[in-house]
Amino acid sequence: MAVINFTQVTEFILLGITEKQELKMPLFVVFFSIYVFTVVGNLGLITVIRMDSRLKTPMYFFLSHLAFVDFCYSSSITPKMLESFLYEENTISFNACATQLGCFIAFMDAECLLLASMAYDRYVAICNPLLYMVLMTPKICIQLVAIPYIYSFLVALYHVILTFRLSFCGSNIINHFYCDDMPLLRLSCSDTHSKQIWIFVCAGVMLIASFLVVFVSYMYIISAILKMQSAEGRHKAFSTCGSHMVAVTIFYGTLIFMYLQPSSNHSLDTDKMASVFYTVIIPMLNPLIYSLRNKEVKDALKKILRNSNHGFRKT
Repeated sequence: MAVINFTQVTEFILLGITEKQELKMPLFVVFFSIYVFTVVGNLGLITVIRMDSRLKTPMYFFLSHLAFVDFCYSSSITPKMLESFLYEENTISFNACATQLGCFIAFMDAECLLLASMAYDRYVAICNPLLYMVLMTPKICIQLVAIPYIYSFLVALYHVILTFRLSFCGSNIINHFYCDDMPLLRLSCSDTHSKQIWIFVCAGVMLIASFLVVFVSYMYIISAILKMQSAEGRHKAFSTCGSHMVAVTIFYGTLIFMYLQPSSNHSLDTDKMASVFYTVIIPMLNPLIYSLRNKEVKDALKKILRNSNHGFRKT
């Protein structure tokens, strides 16, 4: 592949979600509100888990890392997207575009693999409760978090190198609200066939492998739940699994729609709408799905707020 000539393209222009001026300010208000809720929700969830000793369990250890990934995920995309609603030309430098693409791939892959780690954790907790603390030791939990981070970073670095070694000598207008592989490849003057194959292979292997872990884990979980004698126990287990499966279905569904279809079927306008779900909406939903419906987290939050109010009154 040709090495890029930096004098040809020094920046890109992001078209954003819409070019209709009358929609930009209402959309800015909506997405800004979503982003604020995402930041407060995920950082708040991490704080609660770190501060309450009752939440020092493997499940909440994974949940705190998922919240961290969601925060980073959203923060690498949403602020730049908000700019597109405020300025007629939303430019991004060549290096900033490469950085954004790398962060997007890294945190997307990390989220996929963390969801698989969380599914395995729930499998052990429900199907092998007596061995839970033996199988889910701190060392194993750290490994189940470290592996997704390391793998995701390496994959992201590899994809960024492949993409930005291509030549961009024509238009610099990206029909998207962030730097993503598919719209970038459409701007390249180089042969992108091998890069598209790598996208398909890497996305396919990661999605299928992580989804299989989730699917198999939940097959065993559902089987174990149906064998429970206690109706209350079944209800609690189904409630927890149901929340996780909603997040998994939305996240994996949009990614499969985006990356595992032939390039000839891709519509960038449709892809932009799908991208909104997993870059903006899902990071906002996860704190709701995993915490506000969780009694332990709500009790911990109430305790922290009560102690804060008590300390404030003393001062």
